[in-house]
Amino acid sequence: MKIKTTRTAVAPWLFSLLAMTCTSAFAEQAATPPSNLLTAAVAWRQTAAEFEALYYQGFNVARMQLDRALQAHKPGDRPLAIISDIDDTVLSSNSYWGYMINSGKEFFDDAAWDQWVAENGPVATPGAVDFLNYAQSKGVEVFYVTSRDQGEKTYEYALANLRHSKLPFADEQHLTVYRDSSNKEPRQTEIAKDFDVVVMLGDNLNDFKRKYYVADVKQRSSLMTEDKEQFGRKFILFPNPTDGHWLKAIFGDSEPPATPENRAKFKTAASSTAWQMKP
Repeated sequence: MKIKTTRTAVAPWLFSLLAMTCTSAFAEQAATPPSNLLTAAVAWRQTAAEFEALYYQGFNVARMQLDRALQAHKPGDRPLAIISDIDDTVLSSNSYWGYMINSGKEFFDDAAWDQWVAENGPVATPGAVDFLNYAQSKGVEVFYVTSRDQGEKTYEYALANLRHSKLPFADEQHLTVYRDSSNKEPRQTEIAKDFDVVVMLGDNLNDFKRKYYVADVKQRSSLMTEDKEQFGRKFILFPNPTDGHWLKAIFGDSEPPATPENRAKFKTAASSTAWQMKP
């Protein structure tokens, strides 16, 4: 009889505790924001030695190609040149992406980017200064071709960013900036008329050829495969897991808006070849 009475007294207290615990758990879950889609990619950019190593590797391969071209170069041949993209190729955007994480943002923020550029946020990528100075010492010119738009001061900012990081050939003769287009082929073609372009440097396939500017993942991959012999030879590609035209292939837009639909698209893209665990 005593045992029965004790159990009857404890039951309401136990149910009350369980109810409070569940309510607290649900409240905590509701208050916790969804994980930032950029976190892993930015953490890799910021901390991974492998990320830096890929830059050194790229510039080492570029130097090997340059040395071969210099050895084969004869008097009367067209002068040698290098064509390079700027952002995430010779200038790092790591601090911008760190800001994005601290601000809880996960899709590209044009306003923040423009302010960051204006404040000389970019710094040289690992190995960039050494390689480009080496090219200059060998009489090889470097041409920068980029697409940016920070309004009327776009060109001024780009030039200042290059000079701030002490990159060679930071002058109006060697810098081309497209404000209203990401198509770099017109300027690349002009350079190739007067120079023998040894290597092209970029973090985006579109830095090499316009044909990659498509809104389909499989098509873009197929186009890349057509040029697979060029990578590590003519095309030197650097890592960029946070932005670029690979996003256009997923969303149809290189800078998609932050919406629940686009978060879902990102998840679908990330799990497109997911292993299915058996029950």
